[in-house]
Amino acid sequence: MRRFLPTIVILLLGTHFGISQESNDSKDSITLKTEVLNEVIVNGNTILGSKFEAKNRTGSANYISEKELQKFSYNDISRILRSVPGVNIYEEDGFGLRPNISLRGTSPERSAKINLMEDGVLIAPAPYSAPAAYYFPTIGRMQAVEILKGSSQVQYGPNTTGGAINMISTQIPDQFMGRATLSAGNFNSKNTQIVVGDSFKNFGFVSEYYNYNSDGFKNIDGGGNTGFDKSDYLAKFRINTDEGAKIYQSLHFKIQFSEETANETYLGLTDTDFNKNPYRRYRASSEDLMDSEHQQYQLTHLLKFSPAFAITTTGYVNKFKRNWYKLDDVNLGERVGINNVLSDPDTYAMEYNALLGNTDSTEDVFGIKANNRKYTSKGIQSIARMRWGADWLQSLELGIRYHEDEEDRYQWVDRYGFQNNELIRTTVGIKGADANRISNAKAIAAHTLYKLNLGRFTLTPGIRYENIVLGRINYGTNDGSRLGTDLSERENQVDVWIPGIGANYTFTDKLSIFGGVHKGFSPPGNTEGQDAERSINYELGTRFNYHGIQGEVIGYYNDYQNLLGSDLAASGGTGSLDQFNAGEVRVSGIEVLLNYNLLNNLSQKFRLPVTFTYTLTDTEFLSSFESDNDIFGEVTAGDEMPYIAKNQFNLNFGLMHKKFAVDLGARYIDAFRTQAGTATIPTNLRVDSNFVVDLSGRYFYNDHFTFSANIINLFDTTYAVSRVPAGLRPGHPFGINFSIAYGF
Repeated sequence: MRRFLPTIVILLLGTHFGISQESNDSKDSITLKTEVLNEVIVNGNTILGSKFEAKNRTGSANYISEKELQKFSYNDISRILRSVPGVNIYEEDGFGLRPNISLRGTSPERSAKINLMEDGVLIAPAPYSAPAAYYFPTIGRMQAVEILKGSSQVQYGPNTTGGAINMISTQIPDQFMGRATLSAGNFNSKNTQIVVGDSFKNFGFVSEYYNYNSDGFKNIDGGGNTGFDKSDYLAKFRINTDEGAKIYQSLHFKIQFSEETANETYLGLTDTDFNKNPYRRYRASSEDLMDSEHQQYQLTHLLKFSPAFAITTTGYVNKFKRNWYKLDDVNLGERVGINNVLSDPDTYAMEYNALLGNTDSTEDVFGIKANNRKYTSKGIQSIARMRWGADWLQSLELGIRYHEDEEDRYQWVDRYGFQNNELIRTTVGIKGADANRISNAKAIAAHTLYKLNLGRFTLTPGIRYENIVLGRINYGTNDGSRLGTDLSERENQVDVWIPGIGANYTFTDKLSIFGGVHKGFSPPGNTEGQDAERSINYELGTRFNYHGIQGEVIGYYNDYQNLLGSDLAASGGTGSLDQFNAGEVRVSGIEVLLNYNLLNNLSQKFRLPVTFTYTLTDTEFLSSFESDNDIFGEVTAGDEMPYIAKNQFNLNFGLMHKKFAVDLGARYIDAFRTQAGTATIPTNLRVDSNFVVDLSGRYFYNDHFTFSANIINLFDTTYAVSRVPAGLRPGHPFGINFSIAYGF
């Protein structure tokens, strides 16, 4: 199969586009139609495109519109996704720079088991060979967010168990527009966004600058910055034929660049220190720094033969490089990882005291690792969409994508010691002496999705194919110049067919049921013969509108034949990224979404919308195994999965008027275990439940000026979010910012 890939790619290329974006908020309410609306196929970078499309899908889908994103003006994807049922997240830094997202119980570490996309293109640094998302797009510059779960996701891969998240960046406007937003708050946090765009008959453009920075809410013993500074630059250009052309064509070019400097660390706190001061950082983390750059280039061609037939082709290149320079170990005669020190400070009392930096140390006590890596992800994808029929309305989507990616690790460890309460580098590490290897992947993916509508009944069978070749070239830690003197190579290949089918039946314009079954899949690692992650997934749900109460209730059951775990430093492992078999697992759950206007039919001037979401996630290992990874450990059949909260809910209240809007959001997350187990969670393996309230207010001075105030954690609740990478970590404390926005 491998040698035929280039030929196939020349013939057909790509995948992953849906209908165009729609921002008409009059369709935000749930509307169940017995008739089928005519579809118009236009250029798109979406998987849903509107709330209407999301609520008429044969699987679970959510669309977060621009107006919804503006309610709290969050810069943290974790806070945005809390309002979506079926999503599990554990935080890490309090600002959402590197979130850990799970959809329907998938392993959340670094969001590696879901499809992350920006404008329809895979955006993880190396989605196949190294999917851990150490880069995540700046959510504050996004215009909409789409979440797809369930049987109809065979269009999107390679991960098909949990689902896909697509972030839609600022679109080229229909007419001349501009927007400038400035905000400032405590912890010296600041936001700046400037957008300008226009469209003409045969040309359009948009450009954007976005900066987000803060001094951070933690305090290093002895002083120091614990914040970050991240800037994004975006430009899009479009040329197109006349709208009335016999065959309409357009060409979109997108270029995006971001740079980030973050004083972030893997070093958390012991339980005792967290209880005294959760926002403390030990002196030994004072040199920790993440420095990164990201580039994206995207060229999209639309060929529209008619409103019922179009082909969209996209070529893309993503580049990401980063060096996370961070404390890794303490060596007082024997090397001890920082996770072990903080997990058991009594056993490692000397190492713990060394982390405090209150006394001078000998040389080379602390190892600070330069996690230096470069990623490249590139490919070309194409999709053809067509529609035909009258009484039996039918549509067909055919897509194919060729993709290559790689992760280049070139790492070293510097040694440090404390002198006069200051970390001093005592030995400069040899570059490549810690890790010196390249992981790579080549993949061709194709999918077919057929849709048949027979009045009240809709059926969507589909199938996906993935052919993946995963490899690794290891130069060895003694060959920093990469001369090949100690070279080793390995390769793994997988071919898989991923079928799925969904159905929807509309009883009335206020009640429908839907359901489906599909195969779940995630690629294996590059170890020869390693099995892929496999599951069979089922869902059944209903959408309804009863006396103004609009909503949906969904139940699902994911039956894993082989769950894959990853050896990530972010989850307490060694950071090798090697995957391991975690055996059979069952994940089941219930997702509830309810919307209601408390002033329904009572007022024309005011609205009091209420949204309630609830997620139940129940997990169970069906087989036993042993793992060196901290979050799994020794697993016995019957154990629950770690870092998955069983219960969580989100409640939003709003007061809306044409001159102002006030929104209050409250979220509850159940306690969860940090290592696989059952029964009562031991204190040292537990992250307690939390209840956090946010508040936002906006005043629309006129058509151009808007004044806003946003509060995160209104009651200044102190809570822990995780015990990985090493030790307890706090959530964001009380934070307030004020902003002014001008638009034309």
